[in-house]
Amino acid sequence: MKTRFTPLVKLKKTAMDKSEGILQKANADLNSAKVALEKSYETLDEITSPQHGNMREFLTSRELLNSARGFVKHNQEWIVYAQDQVNQAKEKLKLDTIEHEKFKYLELQEANKELKRLKIQEMKDLDEVALMTHNKKERN
Repeated sequence: MKTRFTPLVKLKKTAMDKSEGILQKANADLNSAKVALEKSYETLDEITSPQHGNMREFLTSRELLNSARGFVKHNQEWIVYAQDQVNQAKEKLKLDTIEHEKFKYLELQEANKELKRLKIQEMKDLDEVALMTHNKKERN
């Protein structure tokens, strides 16, 4: 049964679905960030320092280590950012779900009110038919 809240319920449902999609994307980004951090730690572990050689090899090794550490730091910051995005998406989904449920409830209340009104009208119509039938029998 359509009520005046039906379009609002559809609109809120669409907003809620969109928020769910954003949350899924944020979770996927967070997982990507975690995988990237693991890979950057593995890369850092694979770097070995030269035990002997010329100065250029030592400087190259040091720059490689600094670069790997910078990559690890970048991925850690990415995880913090992605986690913040997930938390924001969860909060938005929570608010959108509450709004959707609120309007669904109002729609249900409106539908129940309309059904009650229809039942009362039907009872009145039946009473009127019964009264007319009774009066007709008395005349005959």
